[in-house]
Amino acid sequence: MTLRLYNSMSRAKEAFVPIDPAHVRLYVCGPTVYDYAHIGNARPVVVFDVLYRLLRRLYGGRHVTYVRNITDIDDKIIAGAAREGVPIAAVTARFTEAFRRDMAALGALPPSVEPRATDHIARMIAMIETLIARGHAYAAEDHVLFAVATMPEYGALSRHSREDLIAGARVEAAPYKRDPADFVLWKPSAPDQPGWSSPWGFGRPGWHLECSAMSERHLGESFDIHGGGRDLIFPHHENEIAQSVCAHGGAPFVRYWMHNGYVTVGGEKMAKSVGNFHTVRDLLERTPGEAIRLSLLSAHYRQPMDFSLDGLDRARRALDRLYGALTGAADAAQLPADRLPAGLIAPVVEALEDDLNTPRALAELHEIAGALNRADSETERAALKAGLGVGGGLLGLLGAEPRDWFAGARGASGRIEALVAARTAARAARDFALADRLRAELRDRHGVRLLDRPDGSSEWRRG
Repeated sequence: MTLRLYNSMSRAKEAFVPIDPAHVRLYVCGPTVYDYAHIGNARPVVVFDVLYRLLRRLYGGRHVTYVRNITDIDDKIIAGAAREGVPIAAVTARFTEAFRRDMAALGALPPSVEPRATDHIARMIAMIETLIARGHAYAAEDHVLFAVATMPEYGALSRHSREDLIAGARVEAAPYKRDPADFVLWKPSAPDQPGWSSPWGFGRPGWHLECSAMSERHLGESFDIHGGGRDLIFPHHENEIAQSVCAHGGAPFVRYWMHNGYVTVGGEKMAKSVGNFHTVRDLLERTPGEAIRLSLLSAHYRQPMDFSLDGLDRARRALDRLYGALTGAADAAQLPADRLPAGLIAPVVEALEDDLNTPRALAELHEIAGALNRADSETERAALKAGLGVGGGLLGLLGAEPRDWFAGARGASGRIEALVAARTAARAARDFALADRLRAELRDRHGVRLLDRPDGSSEWRRG
């Protein structure tokens, strides 16, 4: 099957054809590091991590470059540093490290390049100078603005009305703007604010310009895929297109635009004021990162996702079942990934090649787990065990040793509870061979005796 991706620009699924198959290039908008990442911030990281894994499988790891930036200059960062009475570098360093730590706990691979906006100021200034020279930008009262009217195609990605374009400029109506829709490329900084010397005075770049400069530096003028959340389509990505296309003399900017859906909680937007705000950091206190990851992959990336703690618990139970199958096959031979039977994980790959259909890919993983539980021959068990590991790896799952998964951070009693839960799930699914193997592990390794209840649940006792 050919990789097909939904292109937000065309509003259709398209076959993925890279500009250069020997160098596939992906850019995803990263965090603005002024606070801890919440579950909505985590969704694009997990989604595009799956895409990165898939591209590496299809084209080879050395032939894929994944850039995800760090925005380390922003009004929210400046405000946070002022409240704390510390330099902005202290704020950005703290939350950059927290972001990296949290995303690693969710199983996200590090990007190939993680550029910081403040390391690219000279390139931003050069891009502004090019835009001015080509008649697409102008200086006014210590600001530099992009002249939207000079790009007839402006608005093609978002397809917004003229009123929306004006509202999206994110700058108050100002007498120095030629058009209300014009947006800021450079703005002045007060003496007590961070800034850089420029031809237009001491100041700092506009948010949109940062990604245009960083993608140009690390991926070139034109590249394959640009990703991010739906909330970035307008004005951020619309403005990136305008800046980059006009600075590069009309050269195409991005071939495929991909956007993940919103995350809600109880059907409502997350907000600290209503108590439904979940940071990844807090969630990791109660649930393994892999369960958070599976929860985020349980809905198709383009669809809205309603996040809940119950959903996290379901994800954990699903992982208990998958790891339970690996536990039941602990004695099976270790088959190298390159010796997998042809077609064993093809259904998982095909699901992901269909615009990252992760719910279907997860279902296919459970099919492999079920087949592993029923397998009799040693050859079949070894192949299915390896296939479950490789298929899970494409989704960033099943990377732990089963014993470590069940032990978790909860100690021996937590491991026992998880094994009992996995056995209950196996019985409910009529995977009796797996249920028997888990009962044996509980008895032989932990000295646990199970008492099965009529309702299908079990209680356990030592001895």
